[in-house]
Amino acid sequence: MFRWKLHGNGRTVEPGAVVAPGERLNWGATIAIGLQHVIAMFGATFLVPVLTKFPVSTTLLFSGIGTLLFLLVTKNRLPSYLGSSFAFIAPITAATTVAGTGSALAGIVAVGVLLALIGVIVQFAGLGWVDKVMPPVVAGAIVALIGFNLAPVAWSNFQLQPLPGTITLVAVILFSVLFRGFLGRISIFLGVIVGYVATVIIQAVSGEMLIDFDAVAQAPWVGLPTFQFADFTTPATWSVIAMFLPVVLVLVAENVGHVRGVAAMTDATANRSTGRALIADGVATTLAGTFGGSGTTTYGENIGVMAATRVYSTAVYWVAGLTAIVLSLSPKVGAVFNTIPPGVLGGVTTALYGLIGIIGIKIWVDNRVDFSRPVNQYTGAVALVLAIAGFTMKWGDFQLGAIVLGSVAALLIYHLGNAIARARKTGADDGGPIPAVGPLGGDPS
Repeated sequence: MFRWKLHGNGRTVEPGAVVAPGERLNWGATIAIGLQHVIAMFGATFLVPVLTKFPVSTTLLFSGIGTLLFLLVTKNRLPSYLGSSFAFIAPITAATTVAGTGSALAGIVAVGVLLALIGVIVQFAGLGWVDKVMPPVVAGAIVALIGFNLAPVAWSNFQLQPLPGTITLVAVILFSVLFRGFLGRISIFLGVIVGYVATVIIQAVSGEMLIDFDAVAQAPWVGLPTFQFADFTTPATWSVIAMFLPVVLVLVAENVGHVRGVAAMTDATANRSTGRALIADGVATTLAGTFGGSGTTTYGENIGVMAATRVYSTAVYWVAGLTAIVLSLSPKVGAVFNTIPPGVLGGVTTALYGLIGIIGIKIWVDNRVDFSRPVNQYTGAVALVLAIAGFTMKWGDFQLGAIVLGSVAALLIYHLGNAIARARKTGADDGGPIPAVGPLGGDPS
């Protein structure tokens, strides 16, 4: 498992060639690319615990451990970094408010266990049943509503410090359009840096206290992360867990997309590892939630690095995972990230939460969902309004939040609506993807 064949001369990748998962460059180049993967994942991975008020160092630790676990479970055949999943932000935020951090961690554990079970089924039965339960119109609605449900959180931070928030938001957008390749892919990370520096300058000029560095000065350079355990004993925990279950659908989509992306760029046999990938991410998420970390997922940022470097060696991910573990053992690193001001968070999340929503809409576009059909119209429309408005239903201590209600609504409207429309032959059902009209991406010639 830990033997990689040296690719070519170990220094360069020939045009048209790729470094396969079972290959590597020389160790100097491998370590350098591994560190580049750490930079790529860092901006998103630290942002999730900062937004959910989880310990940054703890999340970073289980991100690194989860990556190593992923490599082991997939038998070192599937390159991937497991970073913090944005899909957990909304349910964690809601659950912490309702029942506390311990209950939120229990929700993360529940997602991890369910994801691992789905992985076992996929490993033996394939992915066809997932596509039937969650067709594109439903999958897109659920992914989109998770992002749009967070819009009020972005605004609550932004309005506290509008100027730093505006500078951060503008910087994120500019970096994404000014640079190509790697720098363009880490535009969110670079935008946070620009916003942070701008806030420091504003504080120096105005004299207003916007960032408090006392905690950074007092934090030791070396120390263990803070651990907190999932709480399954509080009665409210079980209603909280319901808020997290739709996240499983997002993680399935992300993992499947990751495996297919790697297979397309390396070898089609990578698709055989789909079940193992789901199991690995489920185990990593369960472990993180048990001890106080954020749930994990395969990272698109690192797919971008692989595409840019053409290096798909799993050796670089061992370097990245071990580096993340080392960084997590410095409380001072965590303290620095905890000083990020609310205005900067508001600016970056205005873009980030919207992007999560757009990913869901992209699922609709990529699969050419026919929104002239009433079933598809109401599947998306009702789910999004429930999420954006923050609908809730409560029975005593049991509460269902907007993400659960929106997800359930999407599933019920789609499947029951199709059944009724087809029985009545009204034509309101989902008739499949609409045909492309003319060349895609331009005017007909």
